[in-house]
Amino acid sequence: MSTVLRHMFSGIVAAFAVAIVLGSIVYTIFPIENWDFLLQKHLLDIPVAFVLPFLVFIMGAFFGLNSGITSRKQLNSINRTLKSIEDGRQVDMKEVSSLELRTIAKRMEGIQKQLGEKIRQSQKMATEKAVDQEKRIQEIISQERNRLARELHDSVSQQLFAASMIMSAVNETRREEDTRETKQLKLVEETIHQTQLEMRALLLHLRPAALNGKSLQKGMEELLQELLQKVPIELKWKIETIPLAKGVEDHLFRILQESVSNILRHAQANKAQILLVQRDDLIILRIEDDGVGFKMDQEKTGSYGLQNMHERAAEIGGTLKILSLPGEGTRLEVKVPILKAGDDSNDQSIISG
Repeated sequence: MSTVLRHMFSGIVAAFAVAIVLGSIVYTIFPIENWDFLLQKHLLDIPVAFVLPFLVFIMGAFFGLNSGITSRKQLNSINRTLKSIEDGRQVDMKEVSSLELRTIAKRMEGIQKQLGEKIRQSQKMATEKAVDQEKRIQEIISQERNRLARELHDSVSQQLFAASMIMSAVNETRREEDTRETKQLKLVEETIHQTQLEMRALLLHLRPAALNGKSLQKGMEELLQELLQKVPIELKWKIETIPLAKGVEDHLFRILQESVSNILRHAQANKAQILLVQRDDLIILRIEDDGVGFKMDQEKTGSYGLQNMHERAAEIGGTLKILSLPGEGTRLEVKVPILKAGDDSNDQSIISG
């Protein structure tokens, strides 16, 4: 039973209860010996005996409806506020219309302050962790990654390219009548091509390894420009300049690297779009491709990379959602709340209704 119907029913029951009590009091003070007048007296050609219960019913239903609508508005307001808190948005409850909701509003305010403080601490810890790790191991890791990337590029990558060119030339000179052998050779060529993409994805993991002092916007644009030159895929992006803490920038950049690597290795996509924008108090990173997609119920069991991206988003107080269907591509979206520097828990807004 809905809230409105429940309040209407309660109002009607309460109205009849009050009418019975008042009727009993009146009867006690002014006893009535002849009740026939209730049938003899008419109001709008209807006996009073029928009009009085009808009026009681209408009044009870009216007050119950009014109370139900008010309660439903209050519950919807609470639901919207909780949804905003769940999404990580800062909401403002400047006025509370009823005494009953003030306690709930105070608890919501406390929940929002605690969540905001936890997100702030998570982002602070992520920043400190990123800076500390960068100071201790950045030089060693960078040198080793560059060495491996050079060796792979100069040896394996070049050999794969040469093999691809040879196979392409062989396939072009084959006669169409040799159906079985031609298919096998084309399969070999496709395998070499896929291996090249795997190698490029591996090189993408190795270099660039970090932002290395660049802004998130510059680092992402350089990564995508380099990708355009090396991989046959159509890339479009919109990246806004957004000042962020070091730890947040580092994690978002690594999520982009991991996502692009997955596209190269698994998606078989022809197009991809990258979006980094600020909307109100949220940072949104969205990556879409038109690849083969996958079944969502296999997401968590099939990829360490996806799990790694979920953990990176959680470390900076954000959320990561993935939407994919077989044959219809994949959409990945990261949302990270922005907490203004210098704000403390006393300055946070109260939850709105």
